[in-house]
Formats: sequence, C-alpha cells, structure tokens
Amino acid sequence: MKPNQSLNSSKKTQIESMFDSISIEYDFLNRVMTFGNDIRWKRKMYSIAKSHNPKKLLDIATGTADIALELAKIKDAKIIGVDISEKMLEVGREKIVAKNLSDNVVLKSGDAEDLNYSDSNFDVVTIGFGVRNFQNLEKGLKESCRVLKKGGVLIILETSVPENRIIRFFYFLFSRSFIPFVGSLFSKDKEAYQYLQKSAEKFPSGKRFVSVLENCGFKNITIKPLMLGATSIYVALK
Repeated sequence: MKPNQSLNSSKKTQIESMFDSISIEYDFLNRVMTFGNDIRWKRKMYSIAKSHNPKKLLDIATGTADIALELAKIKDAKIIGVDISEKMLEVGREKIVAKNLSDNVVLKSGDAEDLNYSDSNFDVVTIGFGVRNFQNLEKGLKESCRVLKKGGVLIILETSVPENRIIRFFYFLFSRSFIPFVGSLFSKDKEAYQYLQKSAEKFPSGKRFVSVLENCGFKNITIKPLMLGATSIYVALK
C-alpha cells in the first residue's frame, strides 16, 4: 500500500517524501510509540550480527542510522547505511559525527531495490522497520540476497501481528488508536503515522514472511518474536 492512495506518484516517491517530512521527530516518536523498546531491539540486532564476526555490513533503510551506530560497536567492522530519504540521512550523519564514528560508518543515498554494490559484497545485511516500505518487497529482498556473501546473514527487524487472538485484539485496539494519536500530536505529517500503522497490519509477517524470504533465496530462517509478537526479528542465511 502507498502512504496516499489518492496520488498517482509511486510508493517509492511517496515514502521518500514522507520520511523527509518526519525526519526531525522520527527518533523521538519511535521511542514514544515503542515505549523505548526499539533501543533494546536494535541492540539485539547488534548482538546477532556480532556473533557472526562480520567485517563489512550494509544497513538498508538506515534512516537516522540508529542500527548502523549499534553495528559500529563490532570491532574492526565497516558499516554502510543506505536510504532514499536524504533528510533522514542528514540526521544520521549528525549523530555519526557527534559520536566520532565517521571512520566506521558511512551513509549514502541508495535504493533498496537497486543497490549500487557488487554481488557477494557484505557479511551481514540489516533492515530495521524498512521492508514494509519497499515498493516491491521481493525485488528488495533479492537485492539483499545478491549483495550478501555466501553464508552471509540477513537480519530484519519489522512490525508483526501477534498470532494469539486475544493479544491480537488488544494489539489492534492499541495500534489503531495510540499510534495515529501520538503521530497527530507530535508530527506535522499526520498521514505518515496513519500509513505506518496501516502498513504494519497489512505486512505479511510471521510464517508468511518466512515464505517470502525463502522465495528470495534465503534459508535457515528463524523468527524471534518481541513485545508479545507485535514486532519480530527475522534471521536468515544466504
């Protein structure tokens, strides 16, 4: 789905514009909407990545570089972060400079569905809250697979819908009211957080997403449910 169905512009163009518009408040609202849990989840991604002793990592849909900065804790690792939103990257670059990590982390404009990197280039690819914003989900995942070395690891953090019916009921009750409300309260782009809430419900999470990953060339896929299944980490090998 597109952020604004009434516009003729592509989903990719709308996503770029949407994240440009919410770049300043994005980190703050992430903390609020996840009750600070997004920090812990990104640290889990770092721990998983570190266990594979990677030297070269690619963070797709890096946004304001939170995950890239976590990955920079891995000894002797070099991280490239790519995103289509230049405004989000500007925020991320300021954080990198503030932490004196310019030698470890580089942010570049880039399209997840058309990566400007050669085959078998990276040990680890990470994507945090980004795959559901791909215009073509399978195309983007196949690109991630292409740039990974054989035996490389894809780590995805993404929203998911709880499988338990009772938990799912309260999840819908919360997400359909709290997220749009907070977005309208603190963001100048109210439609952005309505889209983010709706896209989270429509995303093919859990076993359905595992099937998509398998179709894109990944294997040995594991799911790590978080926050009672409202978010998940997927780990897959090439």
